[in-house]
Amino acid sequence: MSFRKVVRQSKFRHVFGQALRAEQCYDDIRVSRVTWDSTFCAVNPAFLAVIVEASGGGAFLVLPLHKTGRIDKSYPTVCGHTGPVLDIDWCPHNDYVIASGSEDCTVMVWQIPENGLSQPLTEPVVVLEGHSKRVGIITWHPTARNVLLSAGCDNVVLIWNVGTAEELYRLEGLHPDLIYSVSWSRDGARFCTACKDKSVRVIDPRRGTVVA
Repeated sequence: MSFRKVVRQSKFRHVFGQALRAEQCYDDIRVSRVTWDSTFCAVNPAFLAVIVEASGGGAFLVLPLHKTGRIDKSYPTVCGHTGPVLDIDWCPHNDYVIASGSEDCTVMVWQIPENGLSQPLTEPVVVLEGHSKRVGIITWHPTARNVLLSAGCDNVVLIWNVGTAEELYRLEGLHPDLIYSVSWSRDGARFCTACKDKSVRVIDPRRGTVVA
């Protein structure tokens, strides 16, 4: 009795990746060692941003994509937060605008010079204050300009008008525990959250209700 193979062999079985040369990589970056569920980096068509270790506050690097190789320890950073930076996100409508959330309970929005940083950037364009505990998640609205969502360890979701630094919506009482992640729908009408209580919620921010 013969047995035929029922598992198809992959057509990619002889395909192997090749590592880039050292001069084509970003090297010697001291990535933040803060224990938080974050990617600690963000990229857009012009820049790479990486949250790094900083003494006496929080900071992140902003590097032009072409600036590869070893990064000097004295390279200027964005360093206006008084606590460690936990999350960063580039604006989808402007390649020179980035937002950051921090343990200092604030969200800051920064304008990056066209050619990158030549000196430390300490003055944000906008400071958003509304959370009572550290801000671990920030994400821009995918279709509406100047609309930013932030979620903190206070289990509150805030949606901001960055242009006026005002709260558009404050969503309290929807999450009984820590929010792990947030993702907008493609049209921005709703967003989805994952919570420590083992539940995933789809939320309509205009009504302030859980849809599913």
